[in-house]
Amino acid sequence: MAKKSLEYAYLEAIQQEMKRDENVVYWYEYQFPVEKFGTLPEINLEKEFGRPRVNVSGIDEVWYVAAAFGAARAGIRTISIIPSMADALAFHHLAEYPKIHSGGAGDENFPVVIVQEVPQQGVGGGQSHADYECDSWFMHIPGLKTVVPATAYDAKGLMISAIRSDDPVVFLKSGDVGGVIDEVPDKPYEVTIGKAAVRTEGTDITIVTSGPGNLVCAPAVEALRKEGVGVEHIDLRTLKPLDRKTLLGSVKKTGRLLTVDMSYYTLCPGAEVVATCAEGVPGARFRRIAFPDVPPFGAPEFIYWQKPNAEEVAKAARMLLKA
Repeated sequence: MAKKSLEYAYLEAIQQEMKRDENVVYWYEYQFPVEKFGTLPEINLEKEFGRPRVNVSGIDEVWYVAAAFGAARAGIRTISIIPSMADALAFHHLAEYPKIHSGGAGDENFPVVIVQEVPQQGVGGGQSHADYECDSWFMHIPGLKTVVPATAYDAKGLMISAIRSDDPVVFLKSGDVGGVIDEVPDKPYEVTIGKAAVRTEGTDITIVTSGPGNLVCAPAVEALRKEGVGVEHIDLRTLKPLDRKTLLGSVKKTGRLLTVDMSYYTLCPGAEVVATCAEGVPGARFRRIAFPDVPPFGAPEFIYWQKPNAEEVAKAARMLLKA
């Protein structure tokens, strides 16, 4: 056990699985598979495993995502990286191949992990350089599992689970959480895909988020708890399949649900969470916060206004408690 960044833990998971299984391969464009953190050993996948197991592709996501599914169809467990601005380019393959897997009653496996990089929603980005709509896209596709870690511990465990899965998995890796640091075991372990994490327990209100939304919710939850509010903070971790049992159990207890998303308001993951709980918990009260339905702006005044923040989350929770 040691403190590790999310980026280091993510790459350590891939390194350990490549050591364990010679059928695991890693394809990338320009995201060099090298990471160093503190005094821990440097990870360099290309130097350690070499070609053909670690391959750099030309900038052609449509080709190498299709090739990844083709390799997976032949039994090669393929990890393929999509840059943050190219999510839509490979979407056709991600929408079609999981249907082949499901349509064959699961007889034909696709052990492929697509790592979708999600850009930081920071100053100077703007438009596609700070966009975050792909979470809803991927969670809408039947047969495609979608995970979104917010901690280094979850990044390693979810990646190992994704690599070992016979189903296709999209691993959303947000630039906003890449530097998150926490305690991570040195040995391989799995985090169950489809199981949410209850970060804090409470009986007054449920706050649900995913990925970088946790960085916004954590200080809001702490402020509310200091005011005596019992907050149940849930990190979805997996968008597809959604952990409906944990969500319903929490909202049945609190009677109030606030969802927080860094992606667009319309059809954001929180919308599905609200729909699930509205159907399953009659009489509960709901509110959601998300990025507005406009492209991100580069100017600091605009991006800071657009992004949900801790003060906004705490204010929305207080309003919901009074409703």
